[in-house]
Amino acid sequence: MADLGTIGRFLVLAGIVLVGVGLLLVVLGQVPYVGRLPGDIYIRRGPFTFYFPLVTSIILSLVLTLLINLLARR
Repeated sequence: MADLGTIGRFLVLAGIVLVGVGLLLVVLGQVPYVGRLPGDIYIRRGPFTFYFPLVTSIILSLVLTLLINLLARR
């Protein structure tokens, strides 16, 4: 069983990660074209709306993969 110090460190780290993700979402909401790129799927039929940011997800995945690979090499 993990001691309380280990659990506390994990909770602090999880909180920092959540704050970082929240700040990233706020900043991305202000960047033009993010989430509205050609290739993103947007269907509106009456009261039903379906949105899937396909191209945005692919670009975000590539950027994060490159960033993690660069940071992991150190």
